[in-house]
Amino acid sequence: MKIGTKSIGENHPCFIIAELSANHNGDLNVAIETIRAAKKAGADAIKLQTYTPDTLTIDCDNAHFKIDGGTLWDGKTLYELYGEAYTPWEWHQRLFEVAKEEGLICFSSPFDATAVDFLETLNVPAYKIASFEIQDIPLIEYAASKGKPIIISTGIAQEEDIKLAVETCRNAGNKEIILLKCTSSYPAPLELANLNTIPDLKERFGVTAGFSDHTYGSLAPTVATALGAKVIEKHFILDKSVGGPDADFSLDVEEFTEMVNKVRDTERLLGQVSYEVSEKVEKNRKFARSLFVVKDAKAGESITKENVRSIRPGYGMHPKHFEAVIGKVFCIDVEKGAPLSHKMIEKS
Repeated sequence: MKIGTKSIGENHPCFIIAELSANHNGDLNVAIETIRAAKKAGADAIKLQTYTPDTLTIDCDNAHFKIDGGTLWDGKTLYELYGEAYTPWEWHQRLFEVAKEEGLICFSSPFDATAVDFLETLNVPAYKIASFEIQDIPLIEYAASKGKPIIISTGIAQEEDIKLAVETCRNAGNKEIILLKCTSSYPAPLELANLNTIPDLKERFGVTAGFSDHTYGSLAPTVATALGAKVIEKHFILDKSVGGPDADFSLDVEEFTEMVNKVRDTERLLGQVSYEVSEKVEKNRKFARSLFVVKDAKAGESITKENVRSIRPGYGMHPKHFEAVIGKVFCIDVEKGAPLSHKMIEKS
């Protein structure tokens, strides 16, 4: 499949998404500079989140709406958190323009149907369904119906949730589906990452698989790439001093650049299945073993294990011929250090 100008899937480079989320901290200029920095850091795409506090929840402070689960946001109400974190819709067009100027693909996570309608006016190339929306089947169905690639995070999902989400997309006529392994913990501990799920997602659901990461650092995305992730999503922040709800587990410019470099190095290391020897390696075959004369011998003398051995370098006959030549006779005088060849051996 393609998202914007980028092809995604087998035999294509990993698609690296910088997640802006709340890392603008309510400042449009910070958001713009973050997009520009994401390009310099090596991202392929910048992703926004399109919601308002009122499209996600209600302004209520009873116990049901208070955050109390060992998160970075405990003590706030949902409405307060989303009020701090949302990206104003009136910013979107400008942010899309800046991304285009920088050569970055820009798309978003809609959180309700009105967000999908709004994003359609901006001609988004894809939709991302956030982890906590994987059970919002009407939203998935509506986004999928737009005929654009659908990226779905699986952070809170059980297998049946993932199956239902995938079936919903396909029933809507959309088969361009990417599932992201994700741990919906902020930050996410390494022991809960379970990255071996990535190749299983691909095989079990017949989709492209990737990784949405909330761990610290760049180790997890690197390992995910080695396991076949074709999409990596990571929260990106211009500078952690900007602050905000997601700053703690986001990567700054230097860290994100390091992550991108590690992902690209991992791709180079993985390469492809190949039994061919490169030109550079072929030149080094001269240091392999081969059959050499290791003692002066006259024509008519027998070849023995004392006058011929398998040693380095590799200019003589292949060592596989060693037992076959033992007992044969030299047809010419030979000197110590000469690579053994068929022309030295008397024909039977």
